Amino acid sequence: MPDYSAADGTRLHYSDDGTGLPVLCLAGLTRNGADFDHVAPHLKGTRLIRLDYRGRGKSDWADPATYTIPQEAQDVLGLLDHLGLKRVAILGTSRGGLIAMTLAAIAQERLLGVALNDIGPVIESKGLSIISGYVGQRPKEKTYEEAARNRANLWTHFADVPHQRWLAEVQAHYVETDDGLDLRYDPRLAEIFKNGGAQPVPDLWPLFDGFEGLPLALIRGANSDLLSKDTADEMSRRRPDMIRADIPDRGHVPFLDEPAAVAALTQWLEAMQ
Repeated sequence: MPDYSAADGTRLHYSDDGTGLPVLCLAGLTRNGADFDHVAPHLKGTRLIRLDYRGRGKSDWADPATYTIPQEAQDVLGLLDHLGLKRVAILGTSRGGLIAMTLAAIAQERLLGVALNDIGPVIESKGLSIISGYVGQRPKEKTYEEAARNRANLWTHFADVPHQRWLAEVQAHYVETDDGLDLRYDPRLAEIFKNGGAQPVPDLWPLFDGFEGLPLALIRGANSDLLSKDTADEMSRRRPDMIRADIPDRGHVPFLDEPAAVAALTQWLEAMQ
């Protein structure tokens, strides 16, 4: 399994498949590279690179104080240097999009373009509250099957999702043990909410504006509780050339293999050729 050592010695896992335009996939807060399994077959002509952040997936757990977006942005730059890549396109889901914004501010010359999956410069408090309520907590369900059925029942902001898709989702997020389901990430990740909850939310619009000159796409779940339509509309106003797809029957986050999402990503990839 390919991995590299971050500057502080933390071992980080990544995958690197295909040839062509290098596209670095960055997952959500508690997620890992498996999140892009659904869209991977649709990203034709790309070299698809997926990073498991520190404390997630197959990467080593680290000091929870390092589970920050600035540190994870530095880890991305370390991966690019490890691979000998001067520039990459980034497909960033949720937290991955925030890392992309940070990179646009500190190292825009390393970016070919950015596609944001259900994330923007304004993060809705309702969505953050839901995330803080489950991060670091083992699920009550004991098996993948039970968890998949419950997700289908509870995630009402998603519609027309087959059971096999929910099953793949929970398998990517949890590990099934004799003791029930466990997390595929360090539960101490929850500390970022405890430590940051009293801090004011920074103004991220200057970071978004840092994408100027880069091919940009936005994919938003029409039922998202983290990225509002108003924020997405303002993003479109600031970047009239931004490729945008609002995916019906999807909340936070779209799977990215929905037809409208694939069409938007295909157009984005073509803009970088």
